[in-house]
Amino acid sequence: MHSVLKLLFIRHAQSTGNLEKRMQGHGEFELSEQGRQQAEKLASRLLAEAWVPSHVYSSPLKRAAETTQILVDYFQTAPLPAAVSDLIDATVTTPMEDLETGTPPIAIAYADELKEFQNGIFQGLTWAEAMSQYPELCQALESSPDWIPIPQAETLEAARSRAHQFIQRLLQHHRNGDQVWIVSHSWIMQHLIAELLECDRSWRLRASNTALFEFWVDRDRWERTDQNRFNTDLWQVRRFNDCQHLH
Repeated sequence: MHSVLKLLFIRHAQSTGNLEKRMQGHGEFELSEQGRQQAEKLASRLLAEAWVPSHVYSSPLKRAAETTQILVDYFQTAPLPAAVSDLIDATVTTPMEDLETGTPPIAIAYADELKEFQNGIFQGLTWAEAMSQYPELCQALESSPDWIPIPQAETLEAARSRAHQFIQRLLQHHRNGDQVWIVSHSWIMQHLIAELLECDRSWRLRASNTALFEFWVDRDRWERTDQNRFNTDLWQVRRFNDCQHLH
């Protein structure tokens, strides 16, 4: 396979809000203990695959930022691979922490476009609490498949617009050979993926905690308008809601 731009979208690990079935929105919920374990399992898997990022983007919301930090820290503090360790003479007196692991520092860029849906008056509530506080609105939402605006929440157009802005910025700033992590949230990730696939609709996608969605893009040919647009060697979906590290 020739050099490509590799994009790995990652949903954050389980948060305390997930555990309590809260509509988190832009609310700040830290990872649960299980969530921290999930992030560590994912980090171990990515390290075993040698999926080393050249760039990392993350939602700044706590549950995503904590997931990202666990992943990055795992790569930065990982022990030397056995094949390298075996070459080190047993008499070497250099402290192990001073030996080069070969992994350069990984910077994290926080992007507001990657935040979850800003859900207005529902932020932080369970559905039962919302039903109690806003019964008429909740009944309307349950009875109609059409989108009903939630007071103080962002619109669908606004959410899709920020997804568009992020994907365009991603494609403008990265080239073949870059390996990029994008750590975000389940709802906005649907719009991010739709934008990457250039769909004019956003599709409901299942995204488990720490699920992986991986895409390979030939960035050099991205703007081509000839039949290469239909050449599936150039645009590949490599993983979709992959969370086998949790099982």
